[in-house]
Amino acid sequence: MRPVGVIHTRISQDEIREHRKGSSSEIEIFPEFEDALDGIEGFSHVIVVAWLNQLRPEQIGRLKVKPRGLLRHGLSLDELPLVGVFSLDSPTRPNPIGLSLVPLLRREGRVLTVSDLDYFDGTPVLDLKPYQSSYRADSYKVPDWHERLLRKAGHV
Repeated sequence: MRPVGVIHTRISQDEIREHRKGSSSEIEIFPEFEDALDGIEGFSHVIVVAWLNQLRPEQIGRLKVKPRGLLRHGLSLDELPLVGVFSLDSPTRPNPIGLSLVPLLRREGRVLTVSDLDYFDGTPVLDLKPYQSSYRADSYKVPDWHERLLRKAGHV
């Protein structure tokens, strides 16, 4: 695989880890892929597939971790279960590939401005896909352990 673009953001890595809302970032598409952007205007959201090139070595290849994102909701590390990474939205993966759904604010040439992107400055972009209604899940469920932790953290 080769990147089709790169992320530019002034948001610090700590702010990104905290999932602060309302920030904007730019996705610069490389010149040889600019034609692939034709028609993207008018979509409200895009799915950004990226290579998580700034992960620490211990974050790559692990199969089980604790859902540390819940720590920011007041839970302690001891309260968190050890679960498989495929059941989490965690950067720790067998392959360092990220997937984010973000609002598309505008396109200016080869640059897309998006909001609430959780990738660091310099992250290589592997692909973009427009969000479509066929991707929507009208009904879904989450495992009991996840629901229980969210309830304990006061988010349900």
